Amino acid sequence: MKISGAEILVRTLIEQNVDVVFGYPGGQVLDIYDKLYSHQDEIKHILTAHEQGASHAADGYARATGKVGVVIATSGPGATNLTTGIATAYLDSVPIVAITGNVSCPLIGRDSFQEVDITGITMPITKHNFFVNRVSKLADTVREAFRIAKSGRPGPVLIDIPKDIQTSLCDYEPAEPVEADKKNAAETGIEEAVRLINESEKPYIYCGGGVITGSATEEILALAEKTDAVIGCSFMGISAIPSDNERFLGMQGMHGHYASSMAQHNSDLIIAVGARFSDRATGNKSKYAPHSKIIHIDIDNAEIDKNIAVTCGLCGDVKLTLQKIIGAVDNKKHPDWLSEVDYYKKEEYRHIVKSDDMNPVNIIETVNECADEDTVIATDVGQHQMWAAQNCKFSKPRKFVSSGGLGTMGFGLGAAIGSQIGSGAKSILITGDGSFGMCLNELTTASYYNIPVVIVIMNNGVLGMVRQWQTLFYDKHYSNTVLDRKTDFIKLADAFGMKGYRCTEIPDFKEKLQSALSGDSPVLIECLIDKDEMVLPMLPPGGSMDDIIVERLGG
Repeated sequence: MKISGAEILVRTLIEQNVDVVFGYPGGQVLDIYDKLYSHQDEIKHILTAHEQGASHAADGYARATGKVGVVIATSGPGATNLTTGIATAYLDSVPIVAITGNVSCPLIGRDSFQEVDITGITMPITKHNFFVNRVSKLADTVREAFRIAKSGRPGPVLIDIPKDIQTSLCDYEPAEPVEADKKNAAETGIEEAVRLINESEKPYIYCGGGVITGSATEEILALAEKTDAVIGCSFMGISAIPSDNERFLGMQGMHGHYASSMAQHNSDLIIAVGARFSDRATGNKSKYAPHSKIIHIDIDNAEIDKNIAVTCGLCGDVKLTLQKIIGAVDNKKHPDWLSEVDYYKKEEYRHIVKSDDMNPVNIIETVNECADEDTVIATDVGQHQMWAAQNCKFSKPRKFVSSGGLGTMGFGLGAAIGSQIGSGAKSILITGDGSFGMCLNELTTASYYNIPVVIVIMNNGVLGMVRQWQTLFYDKHYSNTVLDRKTDFIKLADAFGMKGYRCTEIPDFKEKLQSALSGDSPVLIECLIDKDEMVLPMLPPGGSMDDIIVERLGG
């Protein structure tokens, strides 16, 4: 029996075990939405306030679950509104499939109403994209899109489907869900990697997001125990290693923990797993880890030697590659190295200023006290993001959801919604007044679907991270970073149909947060903080560990 392209699309999504999609309807996807209506008992659709919010929700869903997130938008502005979310997923290697409608094939290239070349626009920010010009190709195209999105280094894939393809009829043959292509463990270089590890006296394991994607937490811990290594992570590697593990030093890099960054800087061997060596992680590349040999394990061969020249590059599945290495390395003890690292920990602690004030660290510590191990912490981008990265505690992977590579302000609320829907656990959004203002319209999504996300706004009345740079490097020229907006977030929450609270003291915040987490509805909590709070430590742009700023000097 022949069925329409729109019906084929929805059946293929269900075939691929898609249980929820995010999106916004429009003229060129009406047929798809009609079939979603027919299959609403099998696949749930979450209507967001804006297509960008939908793309971030699909992204958050994927990060929290490890499954492919799906987002749907109409042609023209609907499609282009997805691009920020697609680029965010691309830079952080997140598997999503974006489905867009387009004008009918005979109208393509004629400047038709709401026509845009979305495959051309998204070519640089997708793993692959498809323009479907024959309905007979549609089902297999969708299957291929899912395979590509989740294979190797994951990422976004876009499928553009003209309206006449959606209405055309074709036979449909069901198939099994596609599996991700498995890349074998690295074969060449294993012996060299083992030799380097056995010769090392100061080993440092550097975990990137690939450790989470590759489900390699157990292997990292086993390697660290066998080789007596310490562990640090990139921003994207946060939650890969339990925060309370005695070998774990936390995030390194521009705003990383002092002990983690110093240990990496002074190690004699860095074992980098699923990391990109981005500029925020390395600082001045000519001065990065000057005494270290580097083993780089990554599923994407393009990353090896791209930013940092390495001693030994291994391309393959990180979990399987680590298993081979673990089986071959010697049991080692490095008491002098661990003693040196303990000194860095004490130095880090010495620069921590404790108080009972409503400040960012105390806010995060209160979140740690109140949240359980299944709670997903999402963030927007800015100072609050770095405070969360430095201080949030995790015991399971996939519990930290934040935009690393693109640094997308406005990412957080959509991502927190998608994370909650995907994981089924409570989610907490840690945001700032600047970032939150970007996509606060998604409050309507949280409220309408009664999604239990707790929104914690650190309100300092300024664009904090940019202001921090202006303070440190631009002679306090606060050009357009003082917001001084009149937005009343509590009234805003009420207008969107949710509870809102304003807190100026930590005990009050703790009480409100506990109450919010015990409920089943969205809640907004505004925390007033000082505009001059800074994220420290900090490597100056283009600086190295020789230039690290650990405390604020002067006024």
